[in-house]
Amino acid sequence: MKFSDTCAKCMYDRQIKKTDNKDYLAEIKAVLDNRPDDITSPELVVQFNKIHEKYFGPLPDYRDKKDEYNNLVLSMEDDLRKEIENSEDPLATSIVMSRIGNYIDFVALNQVDTETFLKLFDNTKMRDDEQRVYESFCEKCSKATSFLLLTDNCGEIVLDKLMLEQIKKRYPQISIKIMVRGGEVSNDATLKDAKYVGLDKIGEVITNGAKIAGTVYSKLSEEARIAVDSADVIFSKGQANYESFAGEGHHAFFTFLCKCDLFINRFKVPKLTGMFVEE
Repeated sequence: MKFSDTCAKCMYDRQIKKTDNKDYLAEIKAVLDNRPDDITSPELVVQFNKIHEKYFGPLPDYRDKKDEYNNLVLSMEDDLRKEIENSEDPLATSIVMSRIGNYIDFVALNQVDTETFLKLFDNTKMRDDEQRVYESFCEKCSKATSFLLLTDNCGEIVLDKLMLEQIKKRYPQISIKIMVRGGEVSNDATLKDAKYVGLDKIGEVITNGAKIAGTVYSKLSEEARIAVDSADVIFSKGQANYESFAGEGHHAFFTFLCKCDLFINRFKVPKLTGMFVEE
């Protein structure tokens, strides 16, 4: 997904809200002003983080928040599984629930509110305008033998697990791989988180090989590139994965909540609207 001037302004404004250190802001501005045309937002965040550490030391530790939301959604797991199983279309319901988990994002949202998160579960029915993509997804899965999930946030990955259970139930011939981040990046899921919530019981968990909040093909480890290249179906979660992986020439299904102005304006929907996109 092409990085725009609007994104650049938004990213810079976020830094201004964080500090008035002129030297720091000057370096941030220089990175934005001299960025390559093909750079993605997650790649810029990596550069920002290095500058942050230079001026202010280690980045904020999200471990407590990650544990909090992993545990919160784990406490809901049994009830949500029952709701999925009792729904008219368990796979469709599990995809919508998985997407609801994308709300848990301490970077894109100024505030993550537990009450708002829980309220999103009031509607777990897939919209009519998503049916064409859903039908294509099911058709591709019916012929697939390999499935790759590109994960995003903690807490969300518990809901991803429920979705993968439905994938395995409907398409038992599919072998599942799950890709998490290669290092601690904000509240994104890592190998440690995946094992904690039991994702490793559903499929093989690998990392993208980098401390980066997205799936930038050129930055992937050899193992991760092979997983991408060999997957019959790629299912990508969250805005950062869409920003970094869409437009890279791989057939994929993307689902996310529109949390920032770029996505809200691009898809012409209200904030926190869920999208299901095939590329």
